[in-house]
Amino acid sequence: MPLYEYYCEPCDGVFEAIRTMRESSEPAPCPECNREGMRIMPTTFMAFTMRDGYPRRIPDKGKYWHRGVEVNDRPRGVRANDHQELLKPRERRKLSKGDRIERKEMRMAERARIREVKKDLSPKQRRAMKGKARGF
Repeated sequence: MPLYEYYCEPCDGVFEAIRTMRESSEPAPCPECNREGMRIMPTTFMAFTMRDGYPRRIPDKGKYWHRGVEVNDRPRGVRANDHQELLKPRERRKLSKGDRIERKEMRMAERARIREVKKDLSPKQRRAMKGKARGF
């Protein structure tokens, strides 16, 4: 049932009442003084509509709402109750100088090992290996 606002003149108060549309224009009893209050136009208005399965506020600014927060897009590729715009990026641990040197040495050692393996191959095997590396 709709919610309507009423004004009580004797106690100068505004109150809300849930009533059927048929009874909306009839006076409603004031909760303070029990006298009849007349219906007035709403002093505030807030409504939502559903678009693409997600709530959007009226008037529509072209934005979506996710758990009470305004977002630009619908959630995609995230877990339930998460939104890509609201997720905080994980902080990447910065490598120390020693870790960077160690990684560089490991890459150099791997390249040297590959060169050693290639030396032992025949030219035909190298051509076959080259084709596989390129994805032919």
